[in-house]
Amino acid sequence: MATRSGVLMTVDDLMRRVAAGEPVTVLDVRWQLSQPDGYAAYLGEHLPGAVYVSLEDELSDHTVTGRGRHPLPSGPVVQAAARRWGVRDDRPVVVYDDWNRAGSARAWWVLRAAEVPDVRILDGGLSAWQAAGGALESGPVDPRPGTVTVRHDDLYAAAMPTLTAEQVNQTPLLDARAPDRFRGEVEPVDPVAGHIPGARNLPSTSLLADDGTFVPDPELVGLLTARGVGAGPVGVYCGSGVTAAVAIAALSALGREAALFPGSWSQWSSESGRPVARGPE
Repeated sequence: MATRSGVLMTVDDLMRRVAAGEPVTVLDVRWQLSQPDGYAAYLGEHLPGAVYVSLEDELSDHTVTGRGRHPLPSGPVVQAAARRWGVRDDRPVVVYDDWNRAGSARAWWVLRAAEVPDVRILDGGLSAWQAAGGALESGPVDPRPGTVTVRHDDLYAAAMPTLTAEQVNQTPLLDARAPDRFRGEVEPVDPVAGHIPGARNLPSTSLLADDGTFVPDPELVGLLTARGVGAGPVGVYCGSGVTAAVAIAALSALGREAALFPGSWSQWSSESGRPVARGPE
C-alpha cells in the first residue's frame, strides 16, 4: 500500500516541480453535489497547464443502470479520456479540486483502479495553492495527447478493491456522508433516508483540517479507533461513490486498504427489500 506521500502531493512539492520544469500532468476536477459542472469556474482560473476533467461525463458512466447515481466508467472510456487529458505513464499526475477533495479523490480512485502508476491528490486543493501564492491561468488548455494504456475493461474488478451490495457486511463498514444524512434526518437526492445497518459514520469532511488538507495520521487513527475500526479490511460508501473516495484516500495514506461500494447509498436505497437503519450508530 501507498504512504502519505504516495497518495498526496503538497503545494510546496508541486511548486518546486513546476519551477524546476519537471513534467507533471495537472488535472482540475471541480465538482460539487449542488454544482456538478465546474467548467465555467475552471475557465475563470486554474493552475497553470491544468486540464479540466468532468466528473459527471468522464469519471462516471450514466448509461449504466442499477449501480447508483455515479456508476464507474469502463476501462476503454477512462483510457480515451486520460489520453485526451495528456496522461502519460512516464510522468506523475496531480489532481485537484475546490470543494472538500471530492472531485480529486474520485479522479485519484478511478485512475488508480485503471493502474495509472503515479497519481496524487493536491493536498488542500485550489485554496492551498492560492494561499501559497501560486500562479493561476484562465481559459482552456489543449494538451498534447497522452499515451497511457488501461488494461482493465471493468473497473469494478480492477486494481482498487470494490464491494457489491451483497458483500458490504463482510467487513467493518464506514459511511462517509454527513451525519444528518447518515441518521436519516434529511435525504436531498436519494429515494430513502437512512444508512446501511451496521455502518459507522465517518464524514469525509472530518478527514480534512480547516485549511482543506488531510488531517495528520495520528488524528485519522483516532477517528478510526473511535469507530471500532482495527487493522483489518474495511469497506466505505457514501451517497453515490464520490466522497467515499476521500476516506479511501485517507486510509491509503495510512497504508490501509479500503474497498469502495461504488453504488453506495444511491444503489442500496433504490433496491427493494434492502434493510434501512435510521438514527445514530
